Amino acid sequence: MIIIAGLGNPGPKYENNRHNIGFMAADEIARRWRFGPERAKFQSVIREGEVETASGAVRVLLMKPQTYMNESGRAVGETARFYKVRPESVIVFHDEIDLAPGRFRMKTGGGAAGQNGVRSLISHLGADFRRGRMGVGHPGEAHLVMPHVLGDFHKAEKPWLDALLRAVADALPFALAGDDERYQGEVMRLAPAPKYSPRQQARGGE
Repeated sequence: MIIIAGLGNPGPKYENNRHNIGFMAADEIARRWRFGPERAKFQSVIREGEVETASGAVRVLLMKPQTYMNESGRAVGETARFYKVRPESVIVFHDEIDLAPGRFRMKTGGGAAGQNGVRSLISHLGADFRRGRMGVGHPGEAHLVMPHVLGDFHKAEKPWLDALLRAVADALPFALAGDDERYQGEVMRLAPAPKYSPRQQARGGE
């Protein structure tokens, strides 16, 4: 089994926030691969399903922790312990301010880089889980980071956002087969990121 966790904050107030791109990715994966219905378990909204890979079907538990972002590790850690899933079989999708909007990177291990959900996961799982880092850009100044990530995506961002979410779901068999490098490449092939630097948003997109 593979556990896939999308990170975000629960409730309609946060639904369209940049910080909730992980929830959006989880929803798109569930839609694309026709996962079962949502239910409440492990302090999360979970769905179960199977995804066909080149070497056969892989069972996936998809979860959206309802603990709020900063406590995501409690829910994911509980789930991993229950199913005896090792960290390398946990894939976490989250927003990444140090990547330009629409960029995507897979990474295993390392630090939290200021992402509080990832920090919580490290404290409950150790560092060796896999991260699908989804770029939302940096506002340019440290004091603007919180309103940036807790702000909604602009209408102008919808084309790259929708393309990235579809690509993350469509290419998922590569990640489930353990080929993160191929997965990253395929996501970026299907959804090339817009051509601007991570900090241009703060300068009005010049």
